[in-house]
Amino acid sequence: MNAPIVRAKDRDTVLQALRAGVVPRTGLHLIQVGRAREVRAMLEDIERMTDGGAAARFVIGDYGSGKTFFLTLVRMIGQEKGLVTAHADLNPDRRLHGAQGQARSLYQELMRNLATRTKPDAAVASVVERFITSAMQDSKQSGAAVETIIHTKLHTLSELTNGYDFAEVIAKYYAAYEQGDEALKGNAVRWLRGEFTTKTDARNALGVRSIVEDEAIYDQLKLFARFTRLAGYKGLLVCCDELVNLLKIPHAGARNSNYEQILRIVNDVLQGSVEGLGFVFGGTPESLMDVRRGLFSYAALETRLRENAFAKARGVDDVSGPVIRLASLSAEDMYVLLTKLRYVQASGNSDRYLLPDEALHAFLSHCNNRIGAVYFQTPRNTIRTFLDLMAVLEVSPTSSWTDLIASLPVDIDLPPKVDDEMAETEVSAGGTSRAANGEIQEHKDDELTSFRL
Repeated sequence: MNAPIVRAKDRDTVLQALRAGVVPRTGLHLIQVGRAREVRAMLEDIERMTDGGAAARFVIGDYGSGKTFFLTLVRMIGQEKGLVTAHADLNPDRRLHGAQGQARSLYQELMRNLATRTKPDAAVASVVERFITSAMQDSKQSGAAVETIIHTKLHTLSELTNGYDFAEVIAKYYAAYEQGDEALKGNAVRWLRGEFTTKTDARNALGVRSIVEDEAIYDQLKLFARFTRLAGYKGLLVCCDELVNLLKIPHAGARNSNYEQILRIVNDVLQGSVEGLGFVFGGTPESLMDVRRGLFSYAALETRLRENAFAKARGVDDVSGPVIRLASLSAEDMYVLLTKLRYVQASGNSDRYLLPDEALHAFLSHCNNRIGAVYFQTPRNTIRTFLDLMAVLEVSPTSSWTDLIASLPVDIDLPPKVDDEMAETEVSAGGTSRAANGEIQEHKDDELTSFRL
């Protein structure tokens, strides 16, 4: 995508953000390299969402290939197009389905990371207040009471799960807004974030009879997506990274239950059952293609997510399907990326470059000698090392870049091994499991009573 170059105002902030893996808005379009087709495909999805449609994508790439950065870029583009975005990393305590609060924990994290173009985080209250402001403007024009306008606008939500209580919570927020009751406003936001754990607490605080529970987080996201459109936004874009953590769930039934939630999302998108809602999942090839524990272990998902056989036979990367495979950068792409990082570090002033062009060539040659072609195919460690190099030169300008490059350690970014991270147990549908030592053990299935094969 040919985006305009936006110069960073504070190069120290930019450099620190780059080192931390969090790139500010000012540098995103500048640094993105080698992903033109993938970005165009996501732009088409975002345009479809702004028109009231839906989208579901799986961004697949090796460790260190730039998945997280790509998802960050997609979120920023979505915000520029008027979408509300939410993001979270999947992990054992945050997943799409669970019986002990894991799914609600994921929803809470998504709501904590809710963002708009003008509110980069914790934007739940901002979205609600924009809706209320719109209702107040309509009230002035029509002469109707604001409460009436609010309930009229939210009437369409009543057909969705928790829709009636959702409308009541928004009305309570408006009442608190008018009365200056910060405690009531806080309780309304807590409910919207899914932070009430019991229905009794929610009823005492807000007079509603439901809360966000594990089995209803997808329904709640659909509800919130429609609300964002009523508030004047274009929809809701949800980004879930680290899909590989679903593969690491040792309980086969719990894993399949999570995959069934993903299947439900994909089906709703393909069938046009939702509006203004998009999902982007980031994962490794193993999380997708492992036929024993990955998404392809669930037959219904495998048929929907498998590659285009015609494109694969001809060596063509097809980005029209739900799966986007991040193409490896070339050595030339890596060189361009380093020039862009150097540009951002110098705040766009070429007179302040810390490294000449020949230093970039020397650095890439050093990386190639150390770890081979991996330095540009999965460039995370290469980029981190390059930023460390510039940081040293910035605090010590008299240092020789030739000496520094010669002594730079560059490591291969290896993925963690699943079997080393957990005591694996494969659970059968009959309620027994086989431990790592081969012994058959009884297993009490607390999380799933049945699942589809």
